Amino acid sequence: MSAPTLEVRGLSCGYAPGERLLSDLELRLGAGEALAVVGPNGAGKTTLLRTLAGLLAPLSGTVRVEGTELSRLRHHERARLVGVLSQEDLGDGTLTVRELVELGRTPYLGLWGRLAADDHAAVDRALSSCHLEELSRRRLDRISGGERQRARIAMTVAQETSLVLLDEPVNHLDLRRRFEFYELLTELRRERGLATVVVLHDLIEAYRETDRVLVLGDNGGHEIGLDDPERTQKLARAFGVPADRVPPL
Repeated sequence: MSAPTLEVRGLSCGYAPGERLLSDLELRLGAGEALAVVGPNGAGKTTLLRTLAGLLAPLSGTVRVEGTELSRLRHHERARLVGVLSQEDLGDGTLTVRELVELGRTPYLGLWGRLAADDHAAVDRALSSCHLEELSRRRLDRISGGERQRARIAMTVAQETSLVLLDEPVNHLDLRRRFEFYELLTELRRERGLATVVVLHDLIEAYRETDRVLVLGDNGGHEIGLDDPERTQKLARAFGVPADRVPPL
């Protein structure tokens, strides 16, 4: 049996032992699966994502991607396994869409930092997968916010990882662009077997657009499924609100 794309065992994370946000987290994510991470502000959503990316060392436990423990890898080796789409907008607005997507090939560049034929081919595939061929020569400051987000996703696709972590990727998108974003993510999961972990604020979107939902709160992190008979009560406890304030899912 092949290793899961992402395997987390006994993970505790935070910025110091006295600032532990999550403890003893267990998680397995297979190819093409999508996991949403939700929870109140300060629960550790971004901290978890940074730990899963190898940007923050675990306080205890292990994170493995494709069977390889991330803590044993150098930065460029991790970047060949895990793509990260942060909340920060990358790149100068004067970059073209293609130039931004080319940044996804950085972990593969040699001593001189020049793109080889394989790199150009990977960029072409990413632009095609994200339906950006016609915009490839347009500057980032001359396309819409939804198109810029697609370009950022294409950059992570060009990285050719099996796992992509996304931190609140739809916060500034309108309803149509959010729909297009989730449609694209579903397409990439289906066609490329891409596993995704996405931090979201909207509970309805989390349950509608992903396979599983990890809820962070005072008691750490627990997956809560739609079929859980105590789902509403558990979500209410995690967010610290009355049960009647949890939106119907």
